[in-house]
This record gives sequence, C-alpha cells and structure tokens, in this order.
Amino acid sequence: MMKSYKYKVLTLGLALIGLASCSDSFLDKVPDERTEIDSEDKVIQLLVSAYPEASPAWLGELSSDNLIDNLCPHLPTDMDDKQVLSHYNYGSYSKWDDEAFRFEPATNATYSDMDSPGQLWSAYYGSIATVNQALAGIDRVAPDGNYSAKLKAAKGEALLIRAFDHFMLVNIFSQAYKNETASKQDVGVPYVTEIEDVVSKKYDRINVDSVYKMIGKDLEAGLSLISDVNFTTAPKYHFNTNAAHAFAARYYLYTRKYDKVIEHANAVLGTDSISMQRMIMDLSQFDGCSSVSDYANVWGKPELNGNLMLLNTSSTLARRAFGYRYSMAGPTARNVMMYSRNSMLWSGYPCPAMAMVSGQLLSSSSHDYGLFSAKAYEHFQYTNKVAGIGYVHIINRPFTSNRLLLERAEAEIMLGKYEDAENDLRWYWNCSIESMTAKDKKLYVDTKYTKYLTNAILKKYFTYAVDDEGKMLSSINPNCQENWDFTKNMSPDYVIPAEAVPYMNCVNAFRRYENAFDGVRFFDLKRWGMEYVHEVGTSSEKLVMKWNDSRRAIEVPWEALSAGMDSSRPESKASDSNESKLSVSKSCYVIK
Repeated sequence: MMKSYKYKVLTLGLALIGLASCSDSFLDKVPDERTEIDSEDKVIQLLVSAYPEASPAWLGELSSDNLIDNLCPHLPTDMDDKQVLSHYNYGSYSKWDDEAFRFEPATNATYSDMDSPGQLWSAYYGSIATVNQALAGIDRVAPDGNYSAKLKAAKGEALLIRAFDHFMLVNIFSQAYKNETASKQDVGVPYVTEIEDVVSKKYDRINVDSVYKMIGKDLEAGLSLISDVNFTTAPKYHFNTNAAHAFAARYYLYTRKYDKVIEHANAVLGTDSISMQRMIMDLSQFDGCSSVSDYANVWGKPELNGNLMLLNTSSTLARRAFGYRYSMAGPTARNVMMYSRNSMLWSGYPCPAMAMVSGQLLSSSSHDYGLFSAKAYEHFQYTNKVAGIGYVHIINRPFTSNRLLLERAEAEIMLGKYEDAENDLRWYWNCSIESMTAKDKKLYVDTKYTKYLTNAILKKYFTYAVDDEGKMLSSINPNCQENWDFTKNMSPDYVIPAEAVPYMNCVNAFRRYENAFDGVRFFDLKRWGMEYVHEVGTSSEKLVMKWNDSRRAIEVPWEALSAGMDSSRPESKASDSNESKLSVSKSCYVIK
C-alpha cells in the first residue's frame, strides 16, 4: 500500500467556478491582485502562471479500456500466470472513481477533488481567465498592435494556451469531432475570450464544430507569432515553437486534415533517419536507473529532445493507479504493454528499457498485480514538514516526439501513403531499440526477447484473418482492433480502407502502449468511435460503450450544472443506460 500523505490542492490564480456564480471580488480583480498588467515584463511574468495545473490522466484512464475493476474476476488463461487474488486491494480511492468507471456523472466529486472532472473544468477555465487577462494587458501595452519581439511572442504563447485549454475541454466534456456538418449537432463547451468583468456572467455551450473553428483560429494566430525569445529558462514548460507545431499536428489529426498533420510534424521531426534518431526517446538515458523515482526523473527531463512540452500538474494519479480498485492489470495490462505470449515484438516481462520503461512491474511473478508507470510518479513538495502538508504533483508531458511520430503515421495511413507510414512505425520502434545500451541489447535483443519491427512482421502481426463476409476467424495479436475496415465496432463516420487495416492496427497498439497512464487512450477511443466494455463488481456487470453513446462526453461538474450550465449529455435517457447493461455470470476480460 502506498504511503498516505496529507496534501492541499494546488490553487489557481483564477478559476471559472461554475462559470456562472462568482463573487464581486473574484470578478473585479486581475489574477495578481497586487499589480496592473501594464508592461511587457508583467505580461510575460503572468503567462508563467497561466498554464492549467491539473492532469487529465486519471479520468482518461478510468474512462478508457486501459483499466480493470479488481472486484470483477478475471481469471488467468492458464496456470502459468500464477494469479494471487490476495494481491488486490478492492477498495476505491474515492467514490467518484466508481462513478467514472461506470460511465456515470461524478456526483461525489467537487472542484477541490484531485483528478476529478471538477478540478479539470476549474483548472482549464482558470487558465483561460488568466490568459485573457494577459491578452488584455498586451492590448494596453501596445494598443496600436506595434509589438516588440518579446510582446509578439507573449501574445503567441497566450493564444496557444487558450486554444489548448479549449481543445482539452471539448475533448473531455463533449463528443468527438466528426465533421463540419455532424459536429454542429453536438454540444460543445463555452469558448471564453473576454475577461471576467461582470457578476454571474452567463456562458453558453456552443456546438463542437464552432469550438473547433475557434480553437483553429487561436492556434493559427498563435503559430504566426510564437518564438522562443522569452524562454531564457525552462523553455519546455512553455508553448515553445516545437510544442506549438506538435499541438497543431494533433489538432489537424482530430479534424482529419491529414496533409497539415504531416506538415507540422515535419517541422519538428524532420524526414530523415538522423533526425528521427535524435528526436525519439533515448533509452540509454535510463542506464543506471534502479528505482521508480530514477525513471521518473528521466521521463521528466527537459533536456530530452523528445520532451516537447512539460506541465507541472497537481494529481494523485500514482496512488490511485496502483494499489486501489482500478488498475492496469491482468489481460488488460498484457494488451496495453503488448507482451502477450504470442507477441512477435517482445516476450516476457516488459523490457525495462523500452518505450514505457515505466511499466514497472510491481508483482512477484504475476502480471495480474498490476503495472505502475514512472511517468505517473508522484512528487511531493512540503510547505510544512512538521505538519506533513504540501503539494502533490506529477510532471505531465502533453507533447512528445514519440506521440507526434505516431500521429504523423496515422495521417499518412489515412492518405494512403503506406510506405511513409511503414517507415514511421519502424522508426518509432527500431530507433528506440537502437538507443539502448550495449548491456540492454545483449540482455533483450540478442536473446530475442525484443525484436526489430520489419514490414513482414507488421503485416503479419497486426492483421486479423477474416472470412468472405468479414467475420473474424482468428487473431495473431489480441491488441488489434477487430475489423477496422468493416466498421463493426466503429463510428460509420470513420471508415478505414481494407488495405489500411494492418497499419491502423499497428498505430492502435503503439499509441495505446506509448500513451499508457497519460489518459490519451480515451481520446483515441472517442474519436475513432471504438466500442469497448467495462466489467464491474463481483457480478461482472457488463457496461458497453458504443460508438454513438452520449456517455462518451464526460458530464460537467455538478456545481456547474447547479449554476445553470447545460449538460454534456442532453440526449441521454434512462433507457439508454439500461440498454447498454448486460448481466453476465462468467469472468471478464479473458484473452485467449
């Protein structure tokens, strides 16, 4: 059991609590009550505190297929797994964890609960409010628009933060972007561009398409202005130029403008093998690591080329993800980490020097105890050591070269550029192997525990056998999504050509692996429309998340609803949830 600490929630300078009910003092004062934002230096200083201080990782993992319920039996497929049920902690970290895993509104969470929808809502809109104050300050400093190089860069940074905050909000609290027409029918989030200057201002939720258009406007404006001139220290903790291009690539991937994905990814990654080797995660950096904290310190190094942007966020992800009811364990862990027995890329326990390196397996010979990621390692900063009070935080990496490379590969696949996609997928995997120390290569590569990805392996490993009607006959790899090309479990809006299936299966597996413990899997499931299941409790109640399910949009905090905010699930009915629940008597998540 992880040691418990007392902690205080990291408060923000400004937050849109409920977006409807605020005090006079809250509305009338700028984020820093001591000064007016009336100079270039003050604007730049304000932007240091403008970033969201909350992590979407835990909510994203709870809402995805990356975790299992330890109360639900998931017996091993054979006795070699040596599952020991006494390993499990069946208690939840909090009641709202149970609600989120059941795809229900987090009625037991508040704005002050770490990792909750309320904390995210407050953090992102608090960041937006601070940014809007900075932009107003820029207008005061240079009302004629005649910006210095520093002020120009500051405005670019502010616009990028605002775009990013709304991007996260709409992807958490709304349905995925589909297309210009369909997304006009889905409720989005309020897009806030003005400072708070009136009491109880009413904010309307505009549609998803409109939100995305406004994000794109801020993003492109920010890109045209951004430079690294202001970042004399800690540049990775800001929207630097590379991070801005990475954000643009992700935005255009979600809006399916694939040529622009490649354009912005190329601006960061380059197009040759030397550039790839330089930008992909350097696994030799982990040489000598002997503890989770050692690995965590490497993951969060600003000096690593692959870390494009870092955020210091308040979160109890570490204590929730390991040792409590919901964990990355059993067959789910094997699928996420791609180390099922029939894997053609690696076998046995996760290689301690491969992309997750985390994946620290904390069990005695059993996969079923669960995995813990060094990426989620908890840092604790004391404010009062005697009282044991301080700040719990993790280093969040919203943009990395590894993620960007896989995003480019997906875009290439969707454009039918399969040779380019093959190259990117091989670079992702093989550059990591090449960066291993000689010691690790001898231990994992020479012994065949870890293999290089070839085109032949890609096409064999990531392909399902189907009959003439498209029915699956067998699977070489259980990590694959079933029948991408027949859209059996997919949104009909997201059609994958048959020839693209092995490549998309590879992207699916690699992205799930790369983004484990980051919450990004939830966004992929949502935008692809992939169907998945949560099995809950000792009765193995089966909750099915279909592609068009209103529950794919996380409900806004109950405080915001009480203040007059519209629901994220306006079309949700009681019958909908009843129809999606199936009672089963056998074990769940059994992978053969």
